[in-house]
Amino acid sequence: MTDHNDVRGLSEAELAAEEGVALPDKEVVSILDLNADLDLAIDAAAPIDLGVAANANVAAPIDASVGANVLSAGSTAQALSDQGALINQGIHADATANAAQDSSLEQGAAPDGTDTTADGTTAGGTTDGTTADAGTSLPTDGSTADPGAAVGGAGSTAGSLADGNLLNVDVNLDGDANIAAPINGAVAANANVAAPIDASVAANVGSIDSDAVSVAQQDAVINQDIDGSATASSDQTSDITQP
Repeated sequence: MTDHNDVRGLSEAELAAEEGVALPDKEVVSILDLNADLDLAIDAAAPIDLGVAANANVAAPIDASVGANVLSAGSTAQALSDQGALINQGIHADATANAAQDSSLEQGAAPDGTDTTADGTTAGGTTDGTTADAGTSLPTDGSTADPGAAVGGAGSTAGSLADGNLLNVDVNLDGDANIAAPINGAVAANANVAAPIDASVAANVGSIDSDAVSVAQQDAVINQDIDGSATASSDQTSDITQP
């Protein structure tokens, strides 16, 4: 048994009843239309006050001696280092650091929240002070608006391929930031530092019947005294006004 499926084409009347919509050019088709309006006002103030006072005595006598035999037979390397250091350090002074800061800051740059376009109209309104409808708008020629032309109006609009945009997104952001960080510091120090260093090195490397002698002798007498006071005072007064 054989089945024959006849494929029937469209008649002239059916072809005449078909309608088509011309698509826009490829280069003008936009899937996403994003409009971001950022209005930021930032006030930043950071007054810094620092006072440093210091008294210091530093002494660092260094003595070094090196002797070496490298691949030498029957050689002697001797290194003698003798250091005598007498250090007397005295500080008779006062280290005083005073840091006084008086800051009076008034910050405020709040945006008005309105966006003005190039033709003088405000966003969401008209030139005569009236407010445009946030929903759909009706044409003035008596024709019926396309039901797919505008949906909603709360910031996003859905369209068709013929309109050129599948999704329109408008983002308005108003931000205010007031930042104030007054910093005040004071440092005072008295210090005595002494570092006498004595070193002596003797070495035989790869040598036969060689003597390496190293003698390091150090005599260090260090007298340190501090007669004084270290005072650090910090006084800060900040008057900050932020809306």
